[in-house]
Amino acid sequence: MKTEFTADQLKDPAIARSNEILRACVHCGFCTATCPTYQVLGDELDSPRGRIYLIKDMLENERVPDEKTVKHIDRCLSCLACMTTCPSGVHYMHLVDHAREYIEENYKRPLGERALRWILARILPYPGRFRLALLGAKIGRPFAFLMPDARLKAMLEMAPKQVPPVSRNDDPQTFPARGERRKRVALMTGCAQRALNTDINDATIRLLTRLGCEVVVAEGAGCCGALTHHMGKTDESHRTAARNIRAWSREMQGEGLDAIVINTSGCGTTVKDYGHMFRNEPLADEAAAVAGIACDVSELLIDLLPEDAPHFGANPARRGIAGTDAPRTPDTAPPAEGPQGLTVAYHAACSLQHGQQIKTYPKDLLKRAGFTVVEPADSHLCCGSAGTYNLMQPEISNQLKTRKIRTLEARKPDVIAAGNIGCMMQIGSGTGVPVVHTVELLDWVTGGPQPPAMRQDNNVGPQVPDLRGAP
Repeated sequence: MKTEFTADQLKDPAIARSNEILRACVHCGFCTATCPTYQVLGDELDSPRGRIYLIKDMLENERVPDEKTVKHIDRCLSCLACMTTCPSGVHYMHLVDHAREYIEENYKRPLGERALRWILARILPYPGRFRLALLGAKIGRPFAFLMPDARLKAMLEMAPKQVPPVSRNDDPQTFPARGERRKRVALMTGCAQRALNTDINDATIRLLTRLGCEVVVAEGAGCCGALTHHMGKTDESHRTAARNIRAWSREMQGEGLDAIVINTSGCGTTVKDYGHMFRNEPLADEAAAVAGIACDVSELLIDLLPEDAPHFGANPARRGIAGTDAPRTPDTAPPAEGPQGLTVAYHAACSLQHGQQIKTYPKDLLKRAGFTVVEPADSHLCCGSAGTYNLMQPEISNQLKTRKIRTLEARKPDVIAAGNIGCMMQIGSGTGVPVVHTVELLDWVTGGPQPPAMRQDNNVGPQVPDLRGAP
């Protein structure tokens, strides 16, 4: 694509990067075939190619964003399926992030929209505040039909039936490895996930320590910054991200880290991009170092649980896994009989398959564990969650959710597995099939409790075990 930025404009590193991306686009249109919003809306401007034209015109002419441009860019899920499809390597993620930052700085949204975005940015990244908001939404949920704004209705409907109790395992601390220490890793406990579903981090810690990892929850680490980053609120997102960089850098410079493990793929995509986000800031070197060792939990597990591991997939009550013969604490449920005969429908989160290009590891691990793994039709398409998208664009999000659930249920699974809390909440809100994180299933077959969402008594809410000293 031909661009006409001036020499002065190109002195801005953000403009220079966007110019580089724009010039890589050859207008081929392959991206339209895999863009969820284009498939739903059928408007060229709601495709990556159409948005690229809008962004180019806006940035090149330094114009105040108009309502039309903002509408079509806001409708983008940032699912990044276009990046997987693009034969020219157009880095759409960096381009649309720059466009959102530009819009945030130069466009005055209607008061109601500004207020909604302000509320989301002040609540979702903070587990304590988010937990209180969920409790309030739970009370107001029966009255959701009275809400005149579809976005407010979506916020009320987002509240889970049960808000889990706080897990003290998310507090800063170190969990020793069971048996010989193979690796020392930091676990990113996240923000919204800590309020919505504490089972995921608990299962991750159990699984990693059982497999020989010393797991550190670093003092000062928290939200990755993705939620505000994708709203264009760069200063806020960078402040949040900088706290993580400093927290993990202290661990790296202290006892050292082999990896920073992330079990929410949306966060993982952002943390792996810290090097780019901070490339022109004083934290550039530390940010690049953190991004360099960040990994999705499946990337670490594929190494820790090789295909020929004799114990993987076997019932831990009968086969030897480090620590599984030790006495169990009273509040740790015994392992169930195992996965034999269970069909798992694997939902590939966009941030994992497109953002991080991790396509096979979770499926490979589940197959090695003994599960029958199936995938839905059009598995490359987004479920409509996309961070705060289901709250800010509920109509489009619901269409995508309905389609995703239909294709998942068509495979007649016993359970649905995913690697991202947003996808889990989105899909779980519309299906009766249990939805769990991949690590919960892997924890189960290597000695942990059956995932609470799969238990018959899950309506009473699972007990959250303290993992210090537990197997």
